[in-house]
Amino acid sequence: MERIIFVDKPSGMSSFGAVARVRRILTEQEGHKVKVGHTGTLDPFATGLLILLAGKATKKAPELTKLDKEYEATIRLGATSSTGDPEGEITITDEKPAISRTEIEAVLQKFIGEIEQTPPAFSAIKVNGQRAYKLARAGKEVEIPTRKVQIFSIDILEYEAPFLKIRTHVGSGTYIRTLAEDIGKELGCGAYTVELRRTKIADYDIAKLPLFELPE
Repeated sequence: MERIIFVDKPSGMSSFGAVARVRRILTEQEGHKVKVGHTGTLDPFATGLLILLAGKATKKAPELTKLDKEYEATIRLGATSSTGDPEGEITITDEKPAISRTEIEAVLQKFIGEIEQTPPAFSAIKVNGQRAYKLARAGKEVEIPTRKVQIFSIDILEYEAPFLKIRTHVGSGTYIRTLAEDIGKELGCGAYTVELRRTKIADYDIAKLPLFELPE
């Protein structure tokens, strides 16, 4: 077997959970255990495109993992989250920040290009051989070095304070949760990602792909 599988991951499911479901279905179909892997995780709260590889296709993982990605994100201004998303402890600093669209557009331009970004503590990045999120959940201090990431574009789709919806085209390894937090810091009001959807991986557009139906 050599197969590339496109999945629209629902919110509340981990990327590993999606892999497990697809593996179970393919194993039942083939009559033997089928190797399945993903090409880049999505946070459990996020939705959208996951590219999974089955059988011999898993050898293509390194090349697919490094592809550019496009996301749509709804960001809550005037609030912060301990995890950068709705699953963390939320602190409201301003119910409805008095920030204009023009101010936001000016700030977004500062993030276009190659920038330094510190991945979130609640992430799948390995720190001393352990996943960062496991250390963070255990209450341990997690130090993750900054790294350079590429942001090609950020467009405002909707803005009605305190909610800002953007579409962003980014290079591999960019964390949208961190981008949202950094935008909030630059605006001086704080921010976190309320909703996140991955719509494209390179030329793979979720709206145009044959999607594998995941069981509940």
